[in-house]
Amino acid sequence: MNSKAQQLKEFLGRVGRAALVEVAATKGSTPREAGAFMLVSASSILGTIGGGQLEYMAIDKARQVLNAGQRSRSPAGEARTEVDEICATLDVPLGPEIGQCCGGRVKVSIRLVDASLEQQLIANAESEEARLPHVYLFGGGHVGQALAASLALLPIHVFVVETRAEALEGMPETVETRLTSLPEAVVREAPAGSAFAILTHDHALDFLIVAEALKRDDSAYVGMIGSKTKKATFRNWFLKSAEGSETQFARLVSPIGGNAVKDKRPPVIAALAAAEIMTALVSHAAEAPSSASADKTMAG
Repeated sequence: MNSKAQQLKEFLGRVGRAALVEVAATKGSTPREAGAFMLVSASSILGTIGGGQLEYMAIDKARQVLNAGQRSRSPAGEARTEVDEICATLDVPLGPEIGQCCGGRVKVSIRLVDASLEQQLIANAESEEARLPHVYLFGGGHVGQALAASLALLPIHVFVVETRAEALEGMPETVETRLTSLPEAVVREAPAGSAFAILTHDHALDFLIVAEALKRDDSAYVGMIGSKTKKATFRNWFLKSAEGSETQFARLVSPIGGNAVKDKRPPVIAALAAAEIMTALVSHAAEAPSSASADKTMAG
């Protein structure tokens, strides 16, 4: 898995010298929040602070900082790099003057990346990744493959759980796979705040996994692929045979992706379901108390 921390390491190892461009403060409507950052080298960038003219201005200023931090050649002819106390600040109104109409204001800090800052960025990225929500996708069929590909693009940990080894072939590299004869056990082991999307090849297996997920009151999302008839059949079984309650059943999202778009092609279902799952994760995180607010700013 090519994690954010690994991307930082590879970028900084490849470019040698870089400047950190970070959104230090915001006011009003802005493209990114405080703490969003990017790295800028002489010829490439990693990340974004929201695009548009604001980002172009920040990149240009960062390269000025890079040039200012580059000392002239020593008498021996060897290039020397000085990074101490080299920084800059931009305070930019996002209005027609720069071709943006957000209406807010952004303060951007720019500083050269030294060894200490590099270590801090990587450590913060590793900490952030450790707190990413988990999404468990049960079933690696056509929709499962498409949904795994959509979810792999998002800032979450994705696990695809299957009872069939062949169904796990061809999954995205950033997705973890689990081959097990007891997929419902994976639900019990998942951390609080996880999301569960159930779309196996077997309705009976779907029911077992969904029942296990609904009995957890700390999950962010429980969704099952299927029709109104399948949902009604599950409800009857869940209440009569699985000792479930109406309150628990009410948390079930089925069909996944909603029914506003009448298109059953796997990539379409996957796109709608991925948006639905991400919305649920963000809402759940907003409702939960956070003890990691100090970690939101990546660069201190």
